Amino acid sequence: MRLIIEADLDYHLPEPADVLLQVEVAAMADQRIEAECLQVTSPLPLAAVAAEDGIGQRCWVRGDGRMVATYRATVVVERLPIDLATLPATPVRGLPAETIPYLLPSRYCQSDRFEGFVRREFAGLEGGALAAALVAWVGGALDYRGNASTGETTALDTFASRSGVCRDYAHLLVAMARAGEIPARCVAAYAPGVDPPDFHAVAELWLDGRWHLVDATGMARADEIARVCVGRDATDIAFMTVFGAATLNAQRVSVRRG
Repeated sequence: MRLIIEADLDYHLPEPADVLLQVEVAAMADQRIEAECLQVTSPLPLAAVAAEDGIGQRCWVRGDGRMVATYRATVVVERLPIDLATLPATPVRGLPAETIPYLLPSRYCQSDRFEGFVRREFAGLEGGALAAALVAWVGGALDYRGNASTGETTALDTFASRSGVCRDYAHLLVAMARAGEIPARCVAAYAPGVDPPDFHAVAELWLDGRWHLVDATGMARADEIARVCVGRDATDIAFMTVFGAATLNAQRVSVRRG
């Protein structure tokens, strides 16, 4: 699947500040970058640093006044869809070291608070069968509403309100998967068909020796998702982190099949 990606950010910074951008598609075995270009207005040169788990990169930018960032990319996704329910469970003591942090609670994914619910609601399920059931539960239990959450909304808040945006769906699925002894991480991504068009957040679950992309909102298929970066929760995968103040002038994201 070839994706044509366009992202335009236009912000105003009232005072000079450092900005950490995370908008470039990660070069990985299952997603090949054919062409890309990132242009940013900055009084200092861009400085790239590796992102979480070495997947993708962040760019340091110096913002002062108006800051405009333009990203264009053509990406070929080479990933086959997988039936999660067919994948076996891996005992936690047999997990690779790099997956262990994704079993633990994090700021927005308080997995320890969901252990009792997951044990009761999904009794007898484990591994892929549990993962598939969790994806179906989150997708069916929540209503997608753009004004239902804020940047401080946690998985527990979403569980209580039963509504949110893609970030909230991902947080809740990740928290519940971790509670079910499945390593899970959040993924910032681009995908076609996202409504409204925007940066997208999905989850990735560790099953049968590898990570598997899943979108609990149901808007994106695993074989049409281009990862930008991964992390414990939204803290790690934000497309822009400003070490100061900023106001939005305009923002546009477009992803289409090529």
